[in-house]
Amino acid sequence: MAQYAILIYADDSAHGPEATADDTAAHDEHGRELEESGGLVAAFALEPRDVATSIRGDVMTDGPFVETKEIVAGFYVIEATDLDAALAVARRNPVLGQGGGVEVRPVAGGFVRQDGAQ
Repeated sequence: MAQYAILIYADDSAHGPEATADDTAAHDEHGRELEESGGLVAAFALEPRDVATSIRGDVMTDGPFVETKEIVAGFYVIEATDLDAALAVARRNPVLGQGGGVEVRPVAGGFVRQDGAQ
């Protein structure tokens, strides 16, 4: 089966340090549904934008690369039979009902360390 990365775009990470269980409930439930479907390969929520550091050439700055309303707040990788199936999964992401968006991209290759370290 093909793998697809689903990038989550939002104002910021829903899983920030001050996030409550209510703040993350819809996202956590979506994650459980993906895991139970058997198609989830990996999922990662990113820390808020204020702890990001960007490097471009010899210049290092705090924050994401560009000044924009939305940032990549997290991503997950799924296995799906085709792009249409991956899009159907992506359409269920709760960020879409919260003013954010998702981007679906086929995975060209990758690596997951198997020793369990994070």
